[in-house]
Amino acid sequence: MAHRARLPSFLHRRIEALAEGLLSPGGTPPPDFSVPRGEPALVPPGSVSWRVFANPVTLFVGGIAAVILELAEPRVRAGVWEHSGFRARPLERLQRTGLAALVTVYGPESRARAMIDGVRAAHDRVSGTTAEGTPYRASDPELLDWVQATAAWGFHSAYTAYARPLSRQDRDAYFKEGAPVAALFGATGAPASEAEWQALLAATLPALGPSAALDEFLTIMDRVPALPGAARPLQRLLVRAAVSLVPPGLATTLGLEARGLARWQRPIVRAAAGAAERLRLESWPSAQAARRLA
Repeated sequence: MAHRARLPSFLHRRIEALAEGLLSPGGTPPPDFSVPRGEPALVPPGSVSWRVFANPVTLFVGGIAAVILELAEPRVRAGVWEHSGFRARPLERLQRTGLAALVTVYGPESRARAMIDGVRAAHDRVSGTTAEGTPYRASDPELLDWVQATAAWGFHSAYTAYARPLSRQDRDAYFKEGAPVAALFGATGAPASEAEWQALLAATLPALGPSAALDEFLTIMDRVPALPGAARPLQRLLVRAAVSLVPPGLATTLGLEARGLARWQRPIVRAAAGAAERLRLESWPSAQAARRLA
């Protein structure tokens, strides 16, 4: 088990407040993952997923990386960019996405299933036609598979790259843990192993491409006040860290070669992720869920 860092109490309280803010979309109070006592989660304690999602730094990086790959797929891009309100309320949209991921891992099962039902109902209302004239539906299992797969890839890749490397066995276990949850969202073909993820990526690559929406998304993530003023330079590094996770060939296709981390910036991101790995935040869902399940 990693050694837990100890900080001065005032600094620890400041970081706790920042973590709570990340879980408060639109200023709503963050949910309490510590109740009801004893109710299990969809994913059990001790799983690789519980380890990965406990790190708020790599969760932030991985979420951005996942959206990059989502926006590279034209049908998913049209659904996200035209129906989600991301451009109008980018921080709130990002917070809701991250919170939904945390609920599926740490939340009580009843709350997680209710949240998933709400997401599926919202997807049922989203449809349209891409700029190229291709019709799409957000409830299309093929698109749901891609969205769930890119999220799984983003979170575990960020954790492995910047916090602590996962073994091949752990990566396979992580995908296997997430597959039943993905199926609840309607993604019945989401990868259940890293090999299945690589196969899905290879099959989808011909359809992926650059767009103005992707450029706008990365600019928004540089500028939106997700972190307080003093930490804003770190936020921009975390956005670059997400870009650096994109496979090199795909990064070239998407025109992202110049937007990743410089060599000297990588240790800074690793230091931030490593600190988050060692610091126990009592307000973070992993700690709250551990108390719920004693």
